[in-house]
Amino acid sequence: METPVIPTARPSRLAAGCAALLVATLLWLPCLHAVFARPANTFRQPAGLSPLARQLAARQLYLWTNSVQLTGEQAKMRRTNAEWDFMGRGFLVWSLANMSLRDPASKTVYLRVMDQIIDETLRLEKTEGMCFFLMPYARAHPFVGQPAHSLFLDGEIALMLAARRTVAEQPEYKTLLTARLNDLEARLRHRPGRFLESYPDECWTFDHCVAFDAMKLADRLDGTDHSGLIRDWITLAKQRLVDPQSGLLISAFTLDGKPLYGPEGSTLWMLAHTLQLLDPGFARDQYLRTRKELGVVTLGFGYAHEWPASWPGSPDVDSGPIVPGFNLSAGSSGMAFIGASAFGDDAFLASLATTLNFAGFPSCQHGRLKYCASNQVGDTALLYAATLGPLWQGKEEPSSSSSLSAAASLY
Repeated sequence: METPVIPTARPSRLAAGCAALLVATLLWLPCLHAVFARPANTFRQPAGLSPLARQLAARQLYLWTNSVQLTGEQAKMRRTNAEWDFMGRGFLVWSLANMSLRDPASKTVYLRVMDQIIDETLRLEKTEGMCFFLMPYARAHPFVGQPAHSLFLDGEIALMLAARRTVAEQPEYKTLLTARLNDLEARLRHRPGRFLESYPDECWTFDHCVAFDAMKLADRLDGTDHSGLIRDWITLAKQRLVDPQSGLLISAFTLDGKPLYGPEGSTLWMLAHTLQLLDPGFARDQYLRTRKELGVVTLGFGYAHEWPASWPGSPDVDSGPIVPGFNLSAGSSGMAFIGASAFGDDAFLASLATTLNFAGFPSCQHGRLKYCASNQVGDTALLYAATLGPLWQGKEEPSSSSSLSAAASLY
């Protein structure tokens, strides 16, 4: 019996098919981004609130009026990093302050939630202790400075209080803010290096700048003057905390100024924004350097690396997963929205939003937007990027007749 011959594709036909597929892919990939691309002003508008900002805010306000769902969201974050619970609070308060100034007719709605967040955060700090909002290694060793304080908590709480007071004065918060800032100033002046811990013998550049932003807003509100302290610290940072190869600020260091972590995108983008209140020229320099070293646009999709080539690092909870091949950092890419928005880099902002629309898996139900690839702190950071501006400028925008009904619908 003869063995049947199984017909096979001729090599020429197989090669032609593969070539056609390759050509089609090469033609299609450069066009893919167009499906997800939107103008930068659909993310953040020069005045008022973009629809995206309203939808992001709607979900956050909904969570803070639904304790069961909020507790579930916070529990998911705390299983990975208790800091995210705390930072989600800060980003939302600062966002609502910006929203109040962009949408004055609706600020009563926003103030109510700001007060709820601030009061609960202060209660937890008092009843549970500062380590409630810190990662476990905060308990591994004693803080060098005693009694122990975390600048991470002190600075962000101070900025929450200052942001709330910028929108509308609250005597109780004025007392709390003044006491916290007086304590911060005394501890800064007591330390020879003008550095304060966020974790035991671990200081973060970002946390110092957030605390100084709170001082700057307090100076505006109360007529105090922290300008000398801020100026001296910025001079010190330029001398001791800048990576000589990239010119970027390092992320963390010991009390005596020894680097612990180099420049990291998950802090640098926001760090440049915090510097805008303190030293605008240095802020722009840091943003442009970060954009050059870490910002990438490939085929219309924007994203960011976590580390410059001069200082390679290892993935951690801040960087998030690193996508092989592209060296894409979820943490750095998310925070890049804040940098691009703060410095008016609309082209990069639009490319980042394109990637978010493609890979963030947006889900909008009942006018409430979340990104399934993110979490509550990630969504509030995006909301901050979509609303920032007025808080730093200290200016309230004109009210529109439709604002109040729009704010009411957020619930």
